Amino acid sequence: MNSKKVFALAIGSLIAFAPLRQVGAQGMMGGQGQGGMDHGSMGQGAGGQSGMMMEQPGEMAEGEIRKVDKDAGKVTIKHGPIPSMDMPPMIMVYRVKDPALLGRVKAGDKVKFAAEKLGGAFTVTKIEVAR
Repeated sequence: MNSKKVFALAIGSLIAFAPLRQVGAQGMMGGQGQGGMDHGSMGQGAGGQSGMMMEQPGEMAEGEIRKVDKDAGKVTIKHGPIPSMDMPPMIMVYRVKDPALLGRVKAGDKVKFAAEKLGGAFTVTKIEVAR
């Protein structure tokens, strides 16, 4: 085979099999990036809605504070599954809607919290130390 045919065959193979490579890579990671977690689609219902809060107004998720970063206005929470936000158990950094919320908690506290997706970021809107 001459070099032009080899080159054309190679390019053709890349084009033909590129979608399969992408599907294969997604399958290996559960269809999601970031170690199997697709944070970008969490909290979106079947219609892809964002800005969604936990389904029931009084519903609070349970978790444990791992870190409080008052300067950045963020809190790291280890929590169980949150079905209403389509979120499995994980440790996640959240923004807080009101920085004053960070004064109520410290690392190690067991908490109940409410969160919603605001401006594309998961944000704690309410938090209280569990009793």
